[in-house]
This record gives sequence, C-alpha cells and structure tokens, in this order.
Amino acid sequence: MKLVGYRMAEGSGIGRLDGESKLVPLGSVEQFWVNPARAISRSAEKGLDLAELSLVPPVPAAARVLCVGLNYPAHVAEGTFQRPTHPSVFGRWTRSLTVSGTPAPVPSGEQGLDWEGELVAVVGQTLKNVSAVEALQAVFGYAAFNDLTARQTQHRTTQWTVGKNADQSGPMSEIVTADEVGDPRDGLRIITCVNGEIMQDGNTADMIFSVGDILAYLSETMTLYPGDLVVTGTPNGVGYTRRPPRLLQPGDEVTVEIERVGSIRTPIVGALVRSA
Repeated sequence: MKLVGYRMAEGSGIGRLDGESKLVPLGSVEQFWVNPARAISRSAEKGLDLAELSLVPPVPAAARVLCVGLNYPAHVAEGTFQRPTHPSVFGRWTRSLTVSGTPAPVPSGEQGLDWEGELVAVVGQTLKNVSAVEALQAVFGYAAFNDLTARQTQHRTTQWTVGKNADQSGPMSEIVTADEVGDPRDGLRIITCVNGEIMQDGNTADMIFSVGDILAYLSETMTLYPGDLVVTGTPNGVGYTRRPPRLLQPGDEVTVEIERVGSIRTPIVGALVRSA
C-alpha cells in the first residue's frame, strides 16, 4: 500500500493510492497517525482524482525527523571520518519536508546544495526501551528521501542543524507499507542521479546500523511515536567529497530512487526572495 498526503480545506489529509490516478481518503493526517494500523483498515471512501489534489508530505506536524549520519562505511571513508560506534543523530524540522517535484532553492551565500539519497523508516507504534527486533516490527513503512544539504553552513560549526534545514530541502516520496518492502538488511538499491548521471549507487545491506538498531538506540533515551521519521543515512558518492567538488546549481534536477520503495524528483532553483 502506498500513502500520500494532500491539502484539504482545513489541514492535511492522507490517503492510499488506487492505481495511478486515484486516491482513497483515510482521514486527516493527524487522526491517521493516532492509530495507523486501524486507519488503513477503514472502509474505502469514494476515490479522489489525484491530478486535482495538491500533495504534501503525509507526516503529522508534531513528528520528529531524526536523521543518521555516517551510516555507510564507504561514505565514512570518502569523508575521512572515523567509523562511529553509535548512531550519529541530528534533527530536521517537518517544515523542511516537501514532495517530489517541489523545487529546492539554493540558499543565498551557498555555492550549491549537496545530495544525499536515503531510506526513511516511518514509526508505526509508540516505542520505548525496545530491542532491535521489536523496533523493526514496529516500522509502519518506508520512503525515499533526499537530505539536501547546505554544506558551507553545515561545516562552519560542529552542529549540523542549520545546514540540514534549508528551506524545502527535505523531499520525500510516498510511504510504502513495510509488508511490501521487507527487511532493509536484505538489501534495497539506492540510486541518486543528477541530470540523469548516476552519482550514488548504494545498498541498504551495507548500513553500519540497521533500521532496528537505530530505532532501539533512540528508544533508550526518547519515546518514539507513530509518524516519526528516521532517515537512515546516505551511501558514498556525495558531491562535496569529489575533486573538484560538485554541488547542485539552479537548473539541475536530482532524483533518488529506492527499489521497492519509490522515487523523488527535485528541480534546483535560485535563492528564495521573501517580501517584507
């Protein structure tokens, strides 16, 4: 089952895709994530025409977006980092999230944006002090993600928050339920392309910390709730480690595709200009 979010007169709704042109409503986003297992079993309502809807990320406003850095050995090596002994976690805000096709602006003062194709695990149950096995069983679904990064800002300090929260820098795909994906440790190919050229070609089987490991680690300190997103890290092939570095410029288009999960397309544009 594939789920997408869409704008309603008040707030956002969530629905399952029915073929390529219809969406079956499953209620508001906020109501859905109270009990997602129950929500997906609701009797089907009349389908809506997908082309007439404005899509949004199918994520509750209060969701945490917890991102893991340095989770693939080859990416650790290309950045000349030390292999981590625990997941290295930073946060994104839900306001940075977008859907496929939404332009991502290069922030003023940046020479470009960098790409990071990643797998997202979407929490489906409340988790606290759970094992890796229990955590994996509580995953509701998965999505493709591009952790677009303002590298200059990120590298100015040891704290990554600002560089990882540029406007419209978190495009994600629809959510695919976990039963259609399986265990990411068995291997999901991740491909990132810029203007059709492959930049990243990795596999989730290579992750240092598995999805279950990450969720269990987080649950030791913080309670995870349905709708929280855990972004599990990127393979090697990012732009800033290339010689010379290569960053996304206005006019470029970047895509991320993960087998059995989905794909996202993001056009890059110039800096946003805010009116007074």
